[in-house]
Amino acid sequence: MSKLSSIQIISFLTLPFLIFSCQFSQKQPELDHQSKVKADSIQNQQNQQNQQIVKFVEELLFAAGNKNVDAMKELIYDEAIVGNTSLSNEKWMTKHWTVDEIYEIYSANQSIPYLEIVDDYEIIETERMALVKADAIINRFGVPGKREINHITLIKSDNQWKLFSIAWSVHEQPKEKLKFDINLFAQGYAQVWGSQRPEFVAMFFEDDGALQVNDGEPAIGRNEIFNVAQSFMTKFPDMKVSCDSLVHKTNGIEFHWTLTGTDTDPQGKGHKVKVSGFELWTMSENNLIKDSKGTFSSEEYNHQLEFGIDN
Repeated sequence: MSKLSSIQIISFLTLPFLIFSCQFSQKQPELDHQSKVKADSIQNQQNQQNQQIVKFVEELLFAAGNKNVDAMKELIYDEAIVGNTSLSNEKWMTKHWTVDEIYEIYSANQSIPYLEIVDDYEIIETERMALVKADAIINRFGVPGKREINHITLIKSDNQWKLFSIAWSVHEQPKEKLKFDINLFAQGYAQVWGSQRPEFVAMFFEDDGALQVNDGEPAIGRNEIFNVAQSFMTKFPDMKVSCDSLVHKTNGIEFHWTLTGTDTDPQGKGHKVKVSGFELWTMSENNLIKDSKGTFSSEEYNHQLEFGIDN
């Protein structure tokens, strides 16, 4: 047998390496693809979890802004910790309350609603806990107020998030930002229709303001407006009203809305309803509603009460 040449030996030794390298190169794109799919799946899962947390916080702020204690109790642990820090006379002051003390304050007759809009979220989540930073502005009757940076701890119980603690720092806003905004007013007005606090709806009207529903007799004055709001809240305890749009007209401002809720009237059928309409507002010099003429389809509304949304 003749001896192998140097070139043959090198070729013999190199060939397996080249074959292995080729196979590895063929598998590498597949591995990269699998890693990307896994990373995308994890990212999508995190996004979904974050969306659930944001939804929970928005629901909590909705209930708190409406001073709806019953709704708040469904979202908050009985022993939750509540506190804030704010600047007073150039000194930072810290306060804290039990959650029962907060409920007592919110239930008071002199309580007024607020609309809290979060501009930015930061979320850190583990399997059963979440830390949330929510940077928000407090708005009352269409006027932006203080900035509140909320620090929230959530714990999952029975696969549902609940508030374990909340503390916020209060910051003054520049005066040029504290101006009436009709869009914020409309969002706040829509929110309080889901408050189960009919007096909050009446607060958006002047003392002698008027609210007319379709061709009915106008409710004049806050007491009568209270009664109109109460009738809807009693019929639809889970009622929510969305602000769909504002349309500026020569004769006023059209507030377009959608009402959703479940009919719990003992004489009713227990169906869900979803009906849209609008109110034509005449605003006062105090940036409250002087006169509102509401319009929606009574025929569609009555049909849904009788047969539900899908029939």
